[in-house]
Amino acid sequence: MRTLFIAGVCTLLVGLAVTPAAAAPGPPEAGTPSNSWPAALQVVTDDDVNVAWSGDALRIADPAAVPSGRRSPVVSGLLVLAPHDLATAANQVRAFTTKATAGVDVEYRGRPAGGAWSEWTPAGTALAQDVVTVQIRVALTGETAAVNAVVLVAASVPPAPPAAGLAAAGNVSRVYATREGLVGATTANGHVIAARDHFVALPSRRGLAPKNTGDYTVRVCTTSGSRCEFAPVWDVGPWNTTDDYWNPAATRQSWKDLPQGRPEAQAAYQSGYNGGKDQFGRAVANPAGIDLGDGVFLDGLLLTDNSWVDVAYLWTGTGVRGVVGSGPLNIRAGAGTSFASKGYAATSAQVPIECWVTGQSVAGPYSTTTRWDRIGTGQYLSHAYISSTTGGSAPAC
Repeated sequence: MRTLFIAGVCTLLVGLAVTPAAAAPGPPEAGTPSNSWPAALQVVTDDDVNVAWSGDALRIADPAAVPSGRRSPVVSGLLVLAPHDLATAANQVRAFTTKATAGVDVEYRGRPAGGAWSEWTPAGTALAQDVVTVQIRVALTGETAAVNAVVLVAASVPPAPPAAGLAAAGNVSRVYATREGLVGATTANGHVIAARDHFVALPSRRGLAPKNTGDYTVRVCTTSGSRCEFAPVWDVGPWNTTDDYWNPAATRQSWKDLPQGRPEAQAAYQSGYNGGKDQFGRAVANPAGIDLGDGVFLDGLLLTDNSWVDVAYLWTGTGVRGVVGSGPLNIRAGAGTSFASKGYAATSAQVPIECWVTGQSVAGPYSTTTRWDRIGTGQYLSHAYISSTTGGSAPAC
């Protein structure tokens, strides 16, 4: 847990600049202690990526650490603060910064009681519902990016329109998948890539899960549906870093004129969109909208070359979720280990539990049980490997 005591918060607030900027800001209104608090910028842990407190500011730790491959050619860093409980429910967090340079972005996400995390959103943007817990992260882009202090203020404001008609799987699109590789490199959330690793990369931080969590998980399947993998989003890319193409145009971070589900790189490659270039001016050499860790690519989907796949962005959906505590775990065609494997569920992945059936007894790390969870049509996991669930209780099938 990060803690930082700042004496005289009211004094600190004088002259702060608001992020994101709107009009000339005044001091934030007084709030309860838990709804107005300073960010612990001086506390950097293993969950953070390429940032350090140096002198009087949070800065990039290694200016030479430019991401590998088709990720951003610009050095970046990420400070992820511990979740913060609010005294009263709210649906907006504003950020007030001091001595912030260009390239400093404050983002947050929220969680209602007993619910799932929202997508990461810029500070100052309203969520669709009130939440009781929030988490802050500070992103630095560019080797000179720095910020001295951040004070957060949570409040209730008119909510953003809720997404309509979501199924358990959430938004689904067919996109081109490439193999990430890069064994030994560090992902955008600080994970060091291992051989045959089970994670994916998407071209926006909005769906980036903190290290060793599956808060943002995709279900990626071959177009025939014969193989699927549930895997956490642990990296940003390919090509772009602000392309949350799975979201509706109205809330899409960039390229709002493209239809939902169409990555900018795909439009650039196929149609010459943006002059055939990505956001950094690089010529797009393939239409990739998702990168697959080698374990997902080779073992989960049994791919031998880059390919079109069907992707469900599960955090945009609803319903009961189970966390795979020990994996990669075989997805079975029925409620027993003798049934054919249909793919994998990676460690930390959050899988939708539609209902459960009684089947073969399995002794796993979390229980010995005959319960098998149905996570899709003809897809079952032993509940002995599910470490926790959210969103309520699943019914019997």
